[in-house]
Amino acid sequence: MSDAARVIVTRAQPEASRWVSDLRARGIAALALPLLEIADPLDWTPVDAAARQLAQYAAVMFVSGNAARFFCGRMAALGLDVGARCDPFPRAWTPGPGTARALLRLGWPASRIDQPPADAPRFDSESLWSVVQAQVGAGRRVLFVRGADARGAGSGRDWLADRVQQTGAQITQVQTYRRMLPHCTPATRALAAQALGDGSIWLLSSAEAVANLRQWLGAATPLAPARALATHPRIALAARQAGFGQVGQCAPQLDAVERSIKSAP
Repeated sequence: MSDAARVIVTRAQPEASRWVSDLRARGIAALALPLLEIADPLDWTPVDAAARQLAQYAAVMFVSGNAARFFCGRMAALGLDVGARCDPFPRAWTPGPGTARALLRLGWPASRIDQPPADAPRFDSESLWSVVQAQVGAGRRVLFVRGADARGAGSGRDWLADRVQQTGAQITQVQTYRRMLPHCTPATRALAAQALGDGSIWLLSSAEAVANLRQWLGAATPLAPARALATHPRIALAARQAGFGQVGQCAPQLDAVERSIKSAP
């Protein structure tokens, strides 16, 4: 990868535009091409019930920045104060710094946010568990705020939820958003096809985004000429299995992404 390479940011909006702006501020050419679209859940009722009963939970696990944004947005729509609506206020668990920053922007108290240490080898449930496992046990309740697929079915890993339940704690899971396949116009398809072979670097933050790219372009489209930078080993594996010819990996932080883009051959 070279300093002059263009970066294709595949995150859903509005995160994609934020990343493009930050990368350009560091002298890196970047373009937003979201491979995920985020939509409201089919039914807000379970989310509303959890929001109104927030004080009953020892902790709330936000699986992503979108989970935080949609849940806190719904709280605001219900007239509930994110920062001071219940006592005691539950802790917020986040898999990494991006979700933590989203919660801070939304008004969640900084002193009540838990995340993996900055030097963790990976930002995921396994790293988070070592930080929060002492908080749970029999009689505790933990709320998991996550996404769903386009049909509204829950999706995502259950590793952390399983660990919490094994301690005797009770969990509740709500879906605050749906992950959709974005509409692909002829112009979008042409841009994606061009970026596969012109040296652009596809910044991948979701294995689902890789699958959506395949749906856009079709199984026969070769990905071997394309280059990718993945923010987790599972995403890197998905990119390789999809056929990306060159796949790098880095932490999902701006500094790490910048270093990877500018230092790799």
